[in-house]
Amino acid sequence: MSSIEAEATMDEPQSACLFCVMGAVSAMVLSALGAAYGTAKSAVGISAMSVMHPELIMKSIIPVVMAGIIAIYGLVVSVLLIGSLTKVYYSYKGFLNLGAGLAVGLSGMAAGFAIGIVGDAGVRAAAQQPRLFVGLILILIFAEVLGLYGLIVAIYLFTK
Repeated sequence: MSSIEAEATMDEPQSACLFCVMGAVSAMVLSALGAAYGTAKSAVGISAMSVMHPELIMKSIIPVVMAGIIAIYGLVVSVLLIGSLTKVYYSYKGFLNLGAGLAVGLSGMAAGFAIGIVGDAGVRAAAQQPRLFVGLILILIFAEVLGLYGLIVAIYLFTK
């Protein structure tokens, strides 16, 4: 029996694979939840604003696009994690991959919530006072960066 087989039987690779799959599921589901909330909440603000200012609809779509990018972060990490599954898979790697999925998923959910709330109030306010638009974009960028931080941590954990 080789050393790899001996380690694999002591490490229970089936449970290790479960942690990796749960990381991939967490990455995709939680980041998609944040993106969906951000899209829906921003769309409510855009709809309310467009009643009085229909010419500003395309300018106000930026929060929806930014919320959609959050889901892409989760998709990237989820695909990386599933692609890392092999026949012999150790618990250490499974725990790291679970952490990576949770990092991008939870930070994506938080970023999506922030984008939704800021997008809803921001597009309404920018329709009434156009000088607020630059401030709105800056706040949305700071909210988006929260998801990017999670992506960076997830990729770092994945490479360990």
